[in-house]
Parts: sequence; C-alpha cells; structure tokens
Amino acid sequence: MSDELQNFAEIAPVDDAHFHENMARLVKEPGLEYAVRYVMPEIDYPELVRFLLSVKDKDSFQRQVMWPFMEMLAKRTTSGVSISGLENINPGGHYTFITNHRDIVLDSAFLNICFFRNGMSASEIAIGSNLLIFDWISTLVRINNCVVVKRGLKRLEALDAAKELSAYIHYAVNRKGVSVWIAQREGRAKDSSDHTQESLVKMLSLDGGGSTAENLAAINLAPVSISYEYDPNDYLKAREFLLKRRDPDFKKSKRDDLFSMETGLLQFKGRVHFSVGRCLSDDIISLPADADRTQVLEHVCRMIDNSIHSDYKIYAINYIAHDLLESDHTYEMLYTEDEKVRFEAYIEHQLDKVEASDVTPEERQFMRRMMYTMYANPLKNKVAALSGCTVNA
Repeated sequence: MSDELQNFAEIAPVDDAHFHENMARLVKEPGLEYAVRYVMPEIDYPELVRFLLSVKDKDSFQRQVMWPFMEMLAKRTTSGVSISGLENINPGGHYTFITNHRDIVLDSAFLNICFFRNGMSASEIAIGSNLLIFDWISTLVRINNCVVVKRGLKRLEALDAAKELSAYIHYAVNRKGVSVWIAQREGRAKDSSDHTQESLVKMLSLDGGGSTAENLAAINLAPVSISYEYDPNDYLKAREFLLKRRDPDFKKSKRDDLFSMETGLLQFKGRVHFSVGRCLSDDIISLPADADRTQVLEHVCRMIDNSIHSDYKIYAINYIAHDLLESDHTYEMLYTEDEKVRFEAYIEHQLDKVEASDVTPEERQFMRRMMYTMYANPLKNKVAALSGCTVNA
C-alpha cells in the first residue's frame, strides 16, 4: 500500500496486496455461508470457497464473481437493467457519479454491471458504516471496492470524517485513477422525491486546495438518474410513514434495516434504467465569480437535481399513480385501463403485507396515498425540471 493510500486505511477499499488474506478470512465466516445459501440454495458452497480462494485480486473478484452474480440477480428480480447517456462521459475518464437512491445495495451494483457490459471499469462505491452490521459484511464490501462513509459520529468527529472522505474521493479520482459512486443524500427518499443534500456537496468540496467551485469541478461530478419500475420496499416505506404518523419518535430497528436490504435485493423490481448525465465541471467552474460558498453549494445541488429529475425514465405506473393521487385524468392517454387495474391490484397486494396493529380503513387509505405519492413523484419532478421549475425537498 502506498504511503498516500495508507492515510485512508480506515475507509479505503482493501489494497490488492491484502486481498488474499481478507478473502481467506471471509470464507471462514458462517454469516457469509448463510447469506450465500439463502440467495442461492442450489450452490455447492465448498466449491465456491475453492473458487474464491483462487481469485487473484479485486478486479478479478468483481469481474469473475460479482458481475455474474449481479447478472443472475438482475435476471431473477428485474425485467431488464439498461443504461443510456454513456456518450456524456469519456470511457477512460474518472468521475464522481452522484445518483438518486432507490436501493441500498443494488443502485451501485447494477450501475457497475452496466459499465462492465460496455467495456468500462467499475466505480468504487461509497457505503455508510451503519450498514456494516457484521464484521464479515465489512470485509466483503471492502474487497468489493467499497469506500466506508463513517456515520453516527459526534460533531467534531463527523467533521474530521467528512474531511477524510472528501480527501479520499479527490485522491481516488485525480491520483489513483478510479471513479467513485455516491448517493446524493444519506438514506433513501421515502417518498421518492429525490433532492441532493447540501451537506453532501459541502463534504465533497472540503478538499482540493482551491475555491469551493474549483474543488467541486476537480472531481468531475456526473449525475446519474436511476429509475426502478417497482420498489419492492414500497409497502415497508408506507408502514414507516404510518408508524411515524402514530409516533413521531418512531425509529427503525437494525432488524428493519436488514429486512429492507433483503427485500430490495431479492424481490421483483420490474424494469431498471440508469441515465448518465453530462459532467458538471464546466458548469460549476463557470458559476459567477462573486458567488459565495453557500450560493455555489445551492447552485450545484440544483444542477444535480435538475439533471437527475430530467433524466428519469417514466413508466406507465408513474402516470397512473399521478392520476390516482390527483383524482384526475391528466395522463390517461399514456396507459391502458388494464394497466391501471393491475397497478391498483398491485398496491392493494402490497398493502396487505403491512405488519402493523389494528390498521383502520383511514390509515390504510393514508398508506395507499403515500404509495401513490412514491410512484407519482418522479413524474412530477421530471415535469417540473423540464419546464424550468424548481421542486423543493
């Protein structure tokens, strides 16, 4: 490991020099075997272990293990994963891909298989330490090119962690020569109305040695819009809205988070599409010279949001959800009556899964409207972006 990379030992992906020792430790973990057998009951696990121990480095691990696994998962749980907009980036360039956030695990994983399919290198992946519930998960993600984002810290520690992460991303893009994926906000937007967290952009601007705009331009921010046709976690989000309505202090448990990850990973998502937007560096560096730090951050957040919102892929169910939510027929020419009936039946089926005590008809209607909102918001935000309006978070 280089001296420079050693500075990021706590958060950086495992160095190839330490790949084998980490893999040897990982395959002995009962948690890994349980997870693999749960997802692939037919697997010959001892044979898989022998294969994993023969893998020579991280790139080989991603191409020989993770890529085929994700293709299998895409085949089982989606109606296809597609990408557009690759002409907006240089195949040999290095970027900070910043996306909206739909699935804890799959957003970055599916994006990387799209890159692999097109002969490109995978990006490193920024992942919150709160998701590293077990040591073996931490080992797995770091040999899979993940960068740890430290969460749950006190204020001064959080500032140091933000500086460290910013410095690593600048180092990765500009000196290590890799791209990095990061979500536009901590956690997913429960109502699917995606807006960039200003604190995240501020973190990205902390390193670089120049002005706020210069530092952000240096890491080649490239927004990527993610559109899932169906969200397997929609009913879990509706349940969370209900429980927070009942008790504003409600907090999800680790078990809730694990079940949400499992549901997102293994349940049906319909079509999944990624749209890569233009790199924002030129636009950022062209911001008014008299713009102060706060104004620059606000401008960049709007740039990211506008790119992501404009590039959503809109499915029939988004139009249907809008019309059901608004009780109108604005988009009825863009879907059939059969599609509407099937979507309404889908919503009721999902609501039937909600585990909550004594749900009243009024509360079920509340959750139903929240689910309509989740599916309508991407359409609303796209319309607003294309018309030049701003939709507030």
